Parts: sequence; C-alpha cells; structure tokens
Amino acid sequence: MHAIVGQARRIALDLLFPPMCALCGRGGTMLCAPCAEALPRADGARCTRCWMPVEGARLCRHCATSPPAFASLRAAFVMDGGARRLAHELKYEGMTALAGPMAALMRPALPAACDAIVPVPLHGRRERARGYNQAAELARHLAEASGVELLRGAARRTRNTPPLVKTMGRAERLDVMRGAFAARPAAVEGRAVLLVDDVVTTGATLSACAEALLAAGARSVHAVTWARAD
Repeated sequence: MHAIVGQARRIALDLLFPPMCALCGRGGTMLCAPCAEALPRADGARCTRCWMPVEGARLCRHCATSPPAFASLRAAFVMDGGARRLAHELKYEGMTALAGPMAALMRPALPAACDAIVPVPLHGRRERARGYNQAAELARHLAEASGVELLRGAARRTRNTPPLVKTMGRAERLDVMRGAFAARPAAVEGRAVLLVDDVVTTGATLSACAEALLAAGARSVHAVTWARAD
C-alpha cells in the first residue's frame, strides 16, 4: 500500500512539476542523455588502487608507499564541469531526485565481488541540518539497481569532523579523519563491502571509514564515488 501511495504521489508531482534536466533545462528527465554523455569521464591511465591519474605505473606514489585501507576505488567522473554541478545540486541544494540518474551512471564502476553496500555516514548533527545524506541517497539507488544488500547504519561517524577544504594537504586530511568512524561487527563481519560516497579528493574519508569496517570484521572494502577531484 505504501509503495502504491508513493508511486501515485510521484506521478502527481511529475504532472504538477514536470522534471527538467538539471544541466540544460530540457524537459522530461532530471538528466538528459546528451548532458550525461558529455560528462567528463574518469578514464585513462589511473592508479589501480585510488584511481588517481598516473603515468607509466600501476600505483600512484601514495598508494605505493602508504596505501589506503580500501582495496580499490573507482570514480565514474572527474569533478569538473557538469559532474561538479550535479554533485553540488545533490549535496547542497536538496535535489535528491538526481541520485537515481547519477547512481545509474555509477553502476559500470561497481566491482563484481561485493555483497553489501555501505554509504559513508554523515555525523548525526550534520545530517539533521541537511535533512539527508547524499552518499546514502546514491547507495540506496545502487543497491536497488544491482540487487546488492544495503546495510543501513552499519557505519557511523563518531566525530563531527570539520569540512575538508582544498587548502588542506594529504597528511592533514588523513589526520583530521583518523578514528572518525566506527562500524557494527554484527552488520559487516565476513562481508565484502562496497563503500559509497559522492566525491573523493585524497581518499582520506573513504580510507578512515574502510579502516573502521575492516576493524569490525569486514572481509574486504572497495569504494565507488560519483566523481574524483584530480
């Protein structure tokens, strides 16, 4: 009954407020095919662990000397142009309807060997202020589309860490995020976890969350994001 009511509500809202592409304004969809095709893909030669651009090597210098806790990371797009605009609209402007089409474009980046999906959690205070967690929105759609189980509440943020700004170096970001997460062993023990977030820069947040999941008994942790800030 709830599903039928929800579907009827969505149909009514679409009739009253027809969806428009968030990038070009074309009617009929939240993200039109031409705009999706024009997004800057994160391809080319990249570190097989953190997905940073590299030349002539499998690993970047950071992963070669001090690897992150996650086994691999894949990002669908580079944090530029339309990909940046969509990330901003989802994260800061409340456009959660974008999570569905964005997650659909992330699906090719998903690793095959994962049996659980965990979104990177926000601190409770920040999530209450925003009203939602953008990573959880993406994770929900990825779980629905892939059939992989979504583990809600499997990880939590134990400290309300300050925002990681562009002026912070890698070491400083790692310092800020160290010990910022905890995970429930009952939820993740023995599971191959896919960690989901919207944007990655140095990987400090993802690595800290992966560390907590592994400490709670996860068998492995891979990560996927919408975009990577190269």
